Amino acid sequence: MKANIGISEEHLQEIATVLNKLLSDEIVLQAKTRAYHWNVEGSNFMEMHHFYEEQYKELSEMIDEVAERVRQLGHYAEGRLQDYLRLTRLDEPAPTNNQKEQIKNLLLDHESIIINLRRDIIVAEEKNDAGTADFLTGMMEHHEKMAWMLRAYLK
Repeated sequence: MKANIGISEEHLQEIATVLNKLLSDEIVLQAKTRAYHWNVEGSNFMEMHHFYEEQYKELSEMIDEVAERVRQLGHYAEGRLQDYLRLTRLDEPAPTNNQKEQIKNLLLDHESIIINLRRDIIVAEEKNDAGTADFLTGMMEHHEKMAWMLRAYLK
């Protein structure tokens, strides 16, 4: 049954597409963060191992929230890897064990998501979906904090 929440089906579909792109970005970023968690090396191995673990766990919670938001709007969340790779707006650089490169790669992804979220918030507002605009604003704030933490390691 479709959601009857005062937003046209056409607009709900557009917002669901925006959210599924975000979901795809979050999945790709989480996979990259987890890979860095597994493959980090260096004298501060334990610190970075735990840091990456905290980040991918937070991303996991965010992923669930995005998927559930899609469902709240009466649409289906993507669930196949091939669809995530088709929809993501992130790049996947070659694997690296260099901590500085790992951190830069993750930071670039968070910043890319933040920039896209700013655009996505405008789309949600234009479609009269204040709930999703607010939700996306909260997601942006999470990414801004995670980016700040990554940026602190590059000083």
